[in-house]
Amino acid sequence: MFDTKIAIVVRDDLATWQKLNVTVFLTSGIIGANGALLGEPYEDAAGNGYNRLLIQPAIVLAADADTIAAIYRRAMERGVRLSLYIEDMFRTGHDAANRETVRGRRPEEMTVVGLALREDRKLVDKITKGARMHP
Repeated sequence: MFDTKIAIVVRDDLATWQKLNVTVFLTSGIIGANGALLGEPYEDAAGNGYNRLLIQPAIVLAADADTIAAIYRRAMERGVRLSLYIEDMFRTGHDAANRETVRGRRPEEMTVVGLALREDRKLVDKITKGARMHP
C-alpha cells in the first residue's frame, strides 16, 4: 500500500486518441518529477530486456469540462504541483510550443483537458472529487 496516490484526470468528451495522448503526456510529467517512481528493468525468460515501469499504480479518471475545471482550481488552491494539458496544446507539434502555449495563458483562461497529480491519498481523493473511473 502506498501513502500517495497517482491520479490522471482526462476530460470525458475528448476523442479516444486525444485521451490516450493526454494520458501519456501527463504520466510522463509525474515520472519526470520523481525518477524514483521507476522500478528496475524487466527481463523475460529468454533474457530479453524491457524498459522500467512505474512502481506505483495510477488511476485514470474521467470528468466533464466543469468538473475538471473545479479539480484544477482545488489543486491550485492547495498548492499541488500538477502535470497539465490544455486544449490549445492539441494544435502544437512539440514540447517548446506546448510550454509557450501554457505560458501565454492565465490560469482562468486555460481550457484544461487533462491533469495528473501524485500526493497523499486522501488529498488526491478530495481534489479529484466528482471525477469517475474512466470507462
